[in-house]
Amino acid sequence: MKILVCISKTPDTTAKIAFTDNNTKFAQDNVQWIINPYDEWYALVRAIELKEKDPATVLHLINVGGADAEPVIRKALALGGDEAIRVNTTSTDSFYIASQIAEVAKQGNYDLIFTGKETIDFNGSSIGGMVAELLDMPYVSLAIKFELNGTTATITREIEGGEEMCEVNLPVVVSCQKGMAEQRIPNMKGIMGARTKPLKVLEPVAADTLTTVASFELPPAKAGVKLVNADNPAELVRLLHEEAKII
Repeated sequence: MKILVCISKTPDTTAKIAFTDNNTKFAQDNVQWIINPYDEWYALVRAIELKEKDPATVLHLINVGGADAEPVIRKALALGGDEAIRVNTTSTDSFYIASQIAEVAKQGNYDLIFTGKETIDFNGSSIGGMVAELLDMPYVSLAIKFELNGTTATITREIEGGEEMCEVNLPVVVSCQKGMAEQRIPNMKGIMGARTKPLKVLEPVAADTLTTVASFELPPAKAGVKLVNADNPAELVRLLHEEAKII
């Protein structure tokens, strides 16, 4: 079996966010970069678990990004990937990124493609579905459990108010979230071995860019707390109506 796991580079959650070029680009100076947690903790680790059950499994990683993503890719390899592929382009357009992943997946003839449910910077949750459509594969989103019996996958996914269990034959694209696996930390053997694992750099294929960033903006600063006496409910109602505008 061949597995492809999509890996994204995202800012650490403690990073101070700022923008440049009239708020159209993210300021990357002095930012600590990490593997997108949904990609690392759930998609990659579950793929590693499948490989541990069947050592004949081939596990590849893919990243669409510039050379500055390679330290993050090496960390992912240290966790347990066999080799990585970096498509040498940067974009904020989901369709363009999905097109690059789909082209690599098509050439590699993968049985299973894992993505995180979303990246923690853009929260788009769109790449997996687009990749599946471009490859004409079934797609199961928001997976919290994944079991494989031969070429049939049993996948439990989260839905509003409960869970849904699906059965699907490989190949399939699955987006993963909390519950899929437990977080792992690379050990020294993995870190040393990752230095020599193959990291192929491919040039992007021609693909449409359907969206562009008009501007970024930070959320508004938190306002101060207003205390209202318990014996003055009318003032509380007024504040909720006129200032908070929630009633």
